[in-house]
Amino acid sequence: MEKLNDVIAKQVAIAIETLYGAVVPTENISVDVTNPAHPGDYTVVVFPFLKVSKKSPEATATEIGEKLIANADIFASFNVIKGFLNLEIASEYFCKALEQTLLLPDYGFVKPLSGEKIVVEYSSPNTNKPLHLGHIRNNLLGHSVSEILKANGHRVVKVNLVNDRGIHICKTMLAWQKWGNAETPETQNQKGDHFVGYYYVHFEKNLKREMDELMAQGMTEEQARDNSRLMQQAREMLRKWEDRDQETIKLWRQMNAWVYEGFEQTYQELGISFDKTYYESETWMPGKKIVLEGLKNGVFVQKEDGSVWVDLSDQGQDEKILLRADGTSVYITQDLGSAEMRMNDFEADSMVYVVGSEQDYHFDVLKKTLKKAGREWADRIYHLSYGMVELPEGKMKSREGKVVDADDLVTEMVTTAGEITKELGKAADLSHKEAEELFKTIGIGALKYFLLKVDPKKKILFNPQESIDFNGNTGPFIQYTHARIQSVLRNAKLSQLEWQDYQAAPLSEDEKSLLKLIFHFPAVVKAAGEGRNPGLIANFTYDLAKQYNQFYHTHSILSAETENSKKIRLALSLQTANILRKGMKLLGAEVPMKM
Repeated sequence: MEKLNDVIAKQVAIAIETLYGAVVPTENISVDVTNPAHPGDYTVVVFPFLKVSKKSPEATATEIGEKLIANADIFASFNVIKGFLNLEIASEYFCKALEQTLLLPDYGFVKPLSGEKIVVEYSSPNTNKPLHLGHIRNNLLGHSVSEILKANGHRVVKVNLVNDRGIHICKTMLAWQKWGNAETPETQNQKGDHFVGYYYVHFEKNLKREMDELMAQGMTEEQARDNSRLMQQAREMLRKWEDRDQETIKLWRQMNAWVYEGFEQTYQELGISFDKTYYESETWMPGKKIVLEGLKNGVFVQKEDGSVWVDLSDQGQDEKILLRADGTSVYITQDLGSAEMRMNDFEADSMVYVVGSEQDYHFDVLKKTLKKAGREWADRIYHLSYGMVELPEGKMKSREGKVVDADDLVTEMVTTAGEITKELGKAADLSHKEAEELFKTIGIGALKYFLLKVDPKKKILFNPQESIDFNGNTGPFIQYTHARIQSVLRNAKLSQLEWQDYQAAPLSEDEKSLLKLIFHFPAVVKAAGEGRNPGLIANFTYDLAKQYNQFYHTHSILSAETENSKKIRLALSLQTANILRKGMKLLGAEVPMKM
């Protein structure tokens, strides 16, 4: 179905060509919803057409308006305010367009597999700690962006890059060796990722103790860290790992297996999945190969100590290390390798990296380094940079164990949702099983909506209690609106009332406002895909729910004056519910049928 804004723009283009003999591309015609302070439904800005009309703004707008009324039955009337042409859409067209949207199961979405192939990387956890609140925003953002890109017709491949190697992993392994006493997640009755995460924090606490002693002897903090016995042992373990020492590899595999099992449980709770998982333990060697190839070709340089660097001074940067003096890789080495691996695997038109804003500089360097290495596809890399999630008491710190654990947060959200829902009496008519499912739907939906309604680039101050509110811009408000509509639809069926075969009739302003939002849905999906911004979907969905509630409280549906009005309002309700459900699904959230 053609978007209403596009239909209006085409009619305006025809009118201009007929009146003034000038061809104006429709993309140059601005069509927006009319300001509520003025009469009309859609407004066309006529100032750009004055060169061809050679008349005043008011005269130009009037001539175009008269031509539209005479030649297109879509318009009922018009008015002019300076250079703005306000158009009233005929109720007959509104009613017909609503019916057309209801006949399209995929209304708002582009034909599947008609766009580009896009690889989206998100999650990227470290195997030395469980997922926390910051990871949740990353996962939810990556999943939602993937779904929105699919809705825009793109072929999406969702990938995860697990950070399963490096000095931080060796810290955890070393801590378990020293203080683990052969304990396992099973013997401690603990999720594997939580079990391993304890030893990461334990290492850092003991490292701090060593550093404090060395700093008391006159060393700087950096010197104390480099000279501490624990850090030297961790670096030695990393060298053993890269040399494929059997005992080290065996321990590494065992501890990672504990973590993966824990991760999978968390992913399932959040509804997160991937098409392919990459591991840094597999990508660092291809990355090292790129570096050595660049060194051989004179693209990169080797210093006296044996370390390899890239000089980006000609691109406004400085020198960046690619391999340490001892030959071990650094963070960017494996990113070079993983980028090439997924390009070889998928020949993607675009590779989206969902990574926090603190890595903006890193991705700039990554693209420029790949370009230096002759990888012209480096321009296809898109860093979806997002702001951090902070708590009312400040930033989270993994090393100190001061984080909001993902599993604990999900449990808290579901529990709180249950308490509030029961307090408000919204689960009174449900069985125990139905109520438990509802609490989970509301709790996790509230979490997802709260974290996704904000523009990705902005920081979020997360307050769990604030997110579970049945009023305001929240997930539960939208979920309750959907459940309310389902109640109306069930009652209509009991009354043997269907929306089909209604006749066009005059519409109230509330009904028109609801319809204009319904017709705007495809444009929002498109804009959210282009901007990789789920916040546009979230806030549109809220606006739609808010408008429906205003309509619901002002106009009776099943007790409307005429049978035809009942059908029209029922059709409006049905399509509103459809779009609320689609919008929330694009955010990875569900909507209940009862509440």
